[in-house]
Amino acid sequence: MITESDISLAVPADAVAIAALSRRAIEHGLDWRWTPHRVMNSMADADTNVVVARRGADLLGFAIMSYAAADAHVLLLATQPRCRRQGVGSALLAWLELTARVAGINKVYLEARSDNAGARAFYRHHGFAEVDRRTGYYQGVEDAVRMAKTLVGE
Repeated sequence: MITESDISLAVPADAVAIAALSRRAIEHGLDWRWTPHRVMNSMADADTNVVVARRGADLLGFAIMSYAAADAHVLLLATQPRCRRQGVGSALLAWLELTARVAGINKVYLEARSDNAGARAFYRHHGFAEVDRRTGYYQGVEDAVRMAKTLVGE
């Protein structure tokens, strides 16, 4: 089981592994947008958290979330295939939600591929509701389901 001590802010040396996992787990079939350079830019952005779950030197998963005045947006969340259903994604999401609450954020949004039933079920299990469908959201070729969760009062 993953613990809080296994989650930390990403460091520049993580950018290549994060980008590669994004390519395999999230961006498959699409143009590669989350390159190491873009991941590094996100790490440098004061309004964005890039976090990793690791055991020793082994990257188990990562998440990227950006913040606005009243809400936050989970841009990416992925785990290594061998780590699925072991609490890694749940621990990353819990870290993001706690950080958002501490920052005074009351709503978190995200998009999931419309055909990714597993991801949508994962987020529903964690209290997210499907609020909208975005036609052609992924590079004009694939739809997204927008999901939201209210954090205040939890």
